[in-house]
Amino acid sequence: MCVSNTENRDNIVQASTDNGVPPPVMTATVEPIPGNSTNMPVKHVSNTCFSITALISIFLMVSVMLVYIYFNFPTLNADEKKFIKLPWNITDAQNLGRVLEKHKDRHKVEVFVSLVFVYIFLQSFAIPGSIFLSILSGFLYPFPLALSLVCFCSATGASVCYLISFFLGRGLVYKFFPEQAAKYAALVLRHKHNLFSYILFLRVTPFLPNWFINIAAPVVDVPILPFYFGTFIGKNSPPCLLVVPTNLMNRKLQ
Repeated sequence: MCVSNTENRDNIVQASTDNGVPPPVMTATVEPIPGNSTNMPVKHVSNTCFSITALISIFLMVSVMLVYIYFNFPTLNADEKKFIKLPWNITDAQNLGRVLEKHKDRHKVEVFVSLVFVYIFLQSFAIPGSIFLSILSGFLYPFPLALSLVCFCSATGASVCYLISFFLGRGLVYKFFPEQAAKYAALVLRHKHNLFSYILFLRVTPFLPNWFINIAAPVVDVPILPFYFGTFIGKNSPPCLLVVPTNLMNRKLQ
């Protein structure tokens, strides 16, 4: 078929030349390719909007659960209610600790579940304040229990943040933190044969913020298991140093 078309074209050119007529100009129509790059910005914007909308929706649903816990908390008087809030400094943590200490014996489950849920909530959405909950844990509970609580909540909250980023945050990370993500990916690739030790190292050093490690880890293909256990051990070194003295300070404050 190709040979026949070539011969016909040569015959037309030859005939036109013999008759003194210039040969016809051959033109081709280029059809647009479906799904070309002109549609990519629209698709990228759509994915970004979906991720942001889904993230806000998850945050609102968890916030509703937090409000539910607050209104189902044991009955408090007016002086105690003003201290039931997220602790933003050591004074807030002390006041909250005194209130919870009064109700801890009669409402053990409610106080414990509330503390665990709020701690995981702060870690999951990278909200500051979890360090004061570590101090509060040491104030309320014996050292072994407080240490276990801090380690579990920190690692679990960071893993929830990991999963949210895994399903929703890939485009957002590279959109808002392209340089940091590329640097982190290169470091992970360099230490891919010993990721547990590397995550442990990152948790106890200030080279990368903890919130960025949480959201960028799934984007640069860090597996969930070394991420969880590296966080469980490494991230809690500074809080554990606070759990011990605050547990001893408990007697003095009482």
